[in-house]
Amino acid sequence: MKGSQFAELRAFVAVAERSNFARAAADLGVVPSTISQTIRSLEERLGVRLLNRTTRSVSLTEAGEQLLARIRPAIQELDAATEDLNEFRDTPTGMLRLNVSSVAVHVVLAPRIAEFLDQYPAISMEISVDNTGSDIVGGRFDAGIHVGRRIAKDMQVVRVSEASRLVAIASPAYLDRRGVPRVPGDLQQHNCILYRNGAYLVPWEFGKGKQKMEISVSGSLTVNSMPLVVQAALDGIGIGYSIESYVESYIAEQRLIPVLSDWSTEQHSYYLHYSGRRQLPVPLKVFIEFLRRSNTAGKIRA
Repeated sequence: MKGSQFAELRAFVAVAERSNFARAAADLGVVPSTISQTIRSLEERLGVRLLNRTTRSVSLTEAGEQLLARIRPAIQELDAATEDLNEFRDTPTGMLRLNVSSVAVHVVLAPRIAEFLDQYPAISMEISVDNTGSDIVGGRFDAGIHVGRRIAKDMQVVRVSEASRLVAIASPAYLDRRGVPRVPGDLQQHNCILYRNGAYLVPWEFGKGKQKMEISVSGSLTVNSMPLVVQAALDGIGIGYSIESYVESYIAEQRLIPVLSDWSTEQHSYYLHYSGRRQLPVPLKVFIEFLRRSNTAGKIRA
């Protein structure tokens, strides 16, 4: 097979898996016009249409589905064979693609990215911030970092953060104006800042001793960004609900005040998760080892 023909097939697999020319081009490090021309050349060479294109979507034709089923395993094997050579290099190299929740970026990654890239200068990272719990395998990510309850049961996991409470927080100005809730039910009389994670509103959960409860709250602001929840709480709009480690600096500065602390028993940890169905790429392997070394210093065990 000529090199140009292999490039055409790799481009076809990328477009078929991503259902999008621009995302496939980004994966392959080329501009969309180049990958579009490559697919046209492949279709002309084979004499058959492989993709249906509209202004909004890309889908496989019957011929395209048949070709993808035959060549994708071969492409994956070639990628794996190339990846295996990484074991023989003195310096690990390659791309590490991570799908990470917005809070995990702040709690887990931000304090560690510079150190990791400094230790492994031949590794590049691509981080996609995603709170929807996307399929990391289908999205061609090496791993994800999310809260434990959001991870599919068939994933391999490594805990990468200490457990942290879920707390209700508000600014001193808001509490001066509206008063301090004493029991979870009091929140129903307050303006609460709601957080939508994907398709669902995050529930507000509390407990004391054997008592466990989920409180139905309401408010004038609903967002799908945790930084915006925190900013709204800082601005005195209402009471927010967040993982404590995410807002600990504001609490230390007394810009945010935890309320109902004696009812805040629910705890979350963040986990790196990946599929165990294939050999670990070297960039992911060294990243896991790096996190484990870092976590050992912080007394976290995988």
